[in-house]
Amino acid sequence: MSVRTDLLPRIGKPGDGLVFNSTWRVGTPERQRAAVARTWRSRPWPHAGLLSYSVYTGTDGDTLMHYSQWQDNDAYDDFVRTGRPDRNAEIDAAVPGIERVALYKYELYRRGAPADGSPRPGCIVTVEVEFDGPDHQRQRDWVDAVFDALDADEPLPGGIGAHFHTGVDGTRVLNYAEWESERAHIAALAAPGRGVGSATDAWHRVQHFPGLVRSTVRRYVPAISLSPR
Repeated sequence: MSVRTDLLPRIGKPGDGLVFNSTWRVGTPERQRAAVARTWRSRPWPHAGLLSYSVYTGTDGDTLMHYSQWQDNDAYDDFVRTGRPDRNAEIDAAVPGIERVALYKYELYRRGAPADGSPRPGCIVTVEVEFDGPDHQRQRDWVDAVFDALDADEPLPGGIGAHFHTGVDGTRVLNYAEWESERAHIAALAAPGRGVGSATDAWHRVQHFPGLVRSTVRRYVPAISLSPR
């Protein structure tokens, strides 16, 4: 099966398969580029159950984010048994000492989809939220609270779309947010008045939601997205 190369995946509607999100630490921008180069561009598509595989370089010059869409968990488990060892061995030979920090499984829950004619995202901002224990309803309630806060905001330039994922284990939420640029996101956070994370009752509820343990924000530049033709 041949492979189509793009910069970004096509994120579908809720209920379409599983999303696997992982973070690697590689140390330097040079090692980031070397690890990205060792993707499947020169290999056959690794598994029929893999819908897309995307890699993003952290603007911190250290991290890589891997975002993959799978038909179901059985397809991923089969790939782990049959295809992942060779792939990882090739990457590790080219870029020794990679720290594979974590891998989490998600389902897409709710989207703020880009409007027609929106610019192509130049930056992906992830917000990873962790709660103090499994509670699937609490995950969804937190995401709904974010949408309530966004609906009450004055829109700021630079934001394109957001895709909220709930962790399969019930403890996490991932917001995959599309922005025009890293600079646009930094400006949105720093803007006075009403905006993302501003001092409103709605954002206070988001930031102090019962059971919320931590929220981590990272910025990435799209590097490559692969999918079967």
